[in-house]
Amino acid sequence: MDHSAQHTGTAHDHAAHQAHQAHAGHQMAGVTWGAAAKATLHCLTGCAIGEILGMAIGTALMWGNVPTMILAIALAFVFGYSFTLFAVRKAGLDLKTALKVALAADTVSIAVMELVDNGIIALVPGAMDAHLADTLFWTSLLGGFVIAFLLTTPVNKWMIGRGKGHAVVHAYH
Repeated sequence: MDHSAQHTGTAHDHAAHQAHQAHAGHQMAGVTWGAAAKATLHCLTGCAIGEILGMAIGTALMWGNVPTMILAIALAFVFGYSFTLFAVRKAGLDLKTALKVALAADTVSIAVMELVDNGIIALVPGAMDAHLADTLFWTSLLGGFVIAFLLTTPVNKWMIGRGKGHAVVHAYH
């Protein structure tokens, strides 16, 4: 990682640089469940916005189940990535690098979350045919988010502990 922008106009502190390199390496064997839950919640927020928007649009336009789910999943990825993208751009990364960080940080988490969430919706009888005004629509969608959160958190904990997934973003905090 190029740290030259961080050191312009200041004396280079070798000890601080080494400490930052150790942090950026993320050999974090002792990752807490809280850290994993926070990363998962961050991912879930973007996914939920995209998923709800996609389901609402597809349902309101009376699309079939497949196009509605495709739209919802696509928007979940777009919104999930965008949360990380905006954060790392704010930290000073150029767009190309920020995109790489967002993809590395969130792809597995979003994919697991979407697989679980959409699997739950597909398995709940009648949920795929429920409309926006139906309680079944919202309970299956929100229930899917809860289960996805519970199943994705251990995945994120494992990945962060190996310096992967959301750990990639921490180098830019």
